[in-house]
Amino acid sequence: MDNEIKREIILDNFNNPFNKDGNINLGYEKINSNNESCIDDIDLYIDIKDNIIKDIRFNGEACAISTSSTSIMLKNIIGKNVLDAYKYVINFMNMVEEKEYDEKLLGEGIVFNEIYKQQNRKTCVTLPYTGILKILEKYI
Repeated sequence: MDNEIKREIILDNFNNPFNKDGNINLGYEKINSNNESCIDDIDLYIDIKDNIIKDIRFNGEACAISTSSTSIMLKNIIGKNVLDAYKYVINFMNMVEEKEYDEKLLGEGIVFNEIYKQQNRKTCVTLPYTGILKILEKYI
């Protein structure tokens, strides 16, 4: 995928983030992910029933990378069972950390396959993933 297409996907997910919503169901489990060195501060709200991720919503303030990464992550894990969502998250984190990964599993997440070249952006792109891992690990 060329850099222009990557940029378009990132900007689309920043300008029109999937499931960014200020009206959160109070029955959802909440986790906060923030970056103390910048403005990124995201609340994730997740609804897991019968080991399936039924819904995830988010709100907060974050840069284009964190917001688009969150949007892309939600598109990829809503509807999955907890174990498959966990595998997706680990696969994504492996990509960011330059470890072995399966790009076919990443969907739009592949747009961040070169983020390791910008060390200061790794925290931005992994912010929602570190948060969701804390919740998923309780179910595995």
